[in-house]
Amino acid sequence: MGKVRDDRMIKISPSILAADFRKLGQQVEMVELAGADMLHIDVMDGHFVPNITMGPGIIESLRPYSNLPFDVHLMVQEPDRFVKPFVKAGADILTVHVEASCHIHRTISIIKEFGIKAGVALNPATSEDSLKYILDDIDMILVMSVNPGFGGQKFIPKTLEKLRRVKEMVGDRPIDIEVDGGINLHNIYDITKAGANVIVAGVAIFHANDVPDMIKSFRESAAL
Repeated sequence: MGKVRDDRMIKISPSILAADFRKLGQQVEMVELAGADMLHIDVMDGHFVPNITMGPGIIESLRPYSNLPFDVHLMVQEPDRFVKPFVKAGADILTVHVEASCHIHRTISIIKEFGIKAGVALNPATSEDSLKYILDDIDMILVMSVNPGFGGQKFIPKTLEKLRRVKEMVGDRPIDIEVDGGINLHNIYDITKAGANVIVAGVAIFHANDVPDMIKSFRESAAL
């Protein structure tokens, strides 16, 4: 497993959904050498979201290519069933959707029992009020800034208001606030200013002509 840092610095988490799957291992190595802090891995089951992406086998095959923390985002129904296989495959952080779990506290407890970090994701139309009773049990909140299931979508501006409210709820708790969807050099400053400290970017990073320079630019733009 990778080493998960606990500080509140800006962390860049490239999403491998936008990588070239013909050479996925090399792509993972590339973003680590380019300065990424984490690796975002979207798991879709074709039920909770329309697409199907990857299972534990692919994640396990990528583990030898990187020491980065694997930030695994489960976009699946009945997420409890998937916790153990993905932990065994090498996940360092497992994030589940509040919309997909009937008993979100139990799901978080199952994840934590394996000794890894637990995150909770909110779809764009889901209120942050659903976090109130689990704030002391989670390590990360993923605020979706697009509707999940497809890459390359445009950032939903209302996300900034939600981020501010989430940041206020979190207070001084050591919880990372992650944002995923439509992030680029033009909006990253507003996103981090609103409260996010973990930035997921797929197309903007993996399709860049100069990946190290793009990651550096993301970090610099976030801190302006």
